[in-house]
Amino acid sequence: MAGSGRRPEHRGPPELFYDKAEARKYSQNSRMIEIQSQMSERAVELLGLPEDQPCFLLDVGCGSGLSGDYISEEGHHWVGMDISSAMLDVAMEREVEGDLILADMGQGIPFRPGMFDGCVSISAVQWLCNADKKTHSPPKRLYRFFSTLYSALARGSRAILQLYPENSEQLELITAQAMKAGFTGGMVVDYPNSTKAKKFFLCLFVGTAGALPKALGAECADGEESQQAKFINERTRFRNAKGKSVKKSRDWVSEKKERRRRQGKEVRADTRYTGRKRRPRF
Repeated sequence: MAGSGRRPEHRGPPELFYDKAEARKYSQNSRMIEIQSQMSERAVELLGLPEDQPCFLLDVGCGSGLSGDYISEEGHHWVGMDISSAMLDVAMEREVEGDLILADMGQGIPFRPGMFDGCVSISAVQWLCNADKKTHSPPKRLYRFFSTLYSALARGSRAILQLYPENSEQLELITAQAMKAGFTGGMVVDYPNSTKAKKFFLCLFVGTAGALPKALGAECADGEESQQAKFINERTRFRNAKGKSVKKSRDWVSEKKERRRRQGKEVRADTRYTGRKRRPRF
């Protein structure tokens, strides 16, 4: 289940680089189908759905319906939404079993409250970190997505979002907006020591906090915290609109020191004076 495929080298949202021919080619690539199937299987596993009971799931960024195929094989029903009309056309040609809707997840999830028993998303959410138009604000679009997704999910359900973050700042932005919208949960990182097989799954809980599922391949990692980064629905001090700590605040200093420690650099130990402002000298 590791999967060794690399992230496609595209710099914009899917609707900007997929025409129908490209969408069909992508959907017929045996390697891409294998990778997508593996990640979909893992995402559905992380949902923790009840056995022998069909559920109603939402697939965000469904593309040509490759993830939906696995959902259908497991006996569940699903609705897929995607911003690319070309990908949805290919999904219709493939006669997928789920219902399809053309929609931009950054504008919100257009379904009534409590409609779905769970949500999966494969390689889509990271696109919300890009400002592809002058009117796009990544923090606002992420919050709009997460707040409406929270509403559309039944209490006690989960959302499993597989993503390819470009850097730690994107991860912090995404998780901060999810927490702000009411979710609890955290990041599950499969095969954390592998360059190719490493996969990020944002595991979100609705209404009730649960224990994060165990990451695959984590037995080789140094410590549990490196694979499972938890967060809870609590107000965080000194955060700005982008989900980052205010510069020079105590939290900002602590986060900077922790990043340097992870990089193997020498950092002074934290004390009660860490981040404290000095009085001006005369």
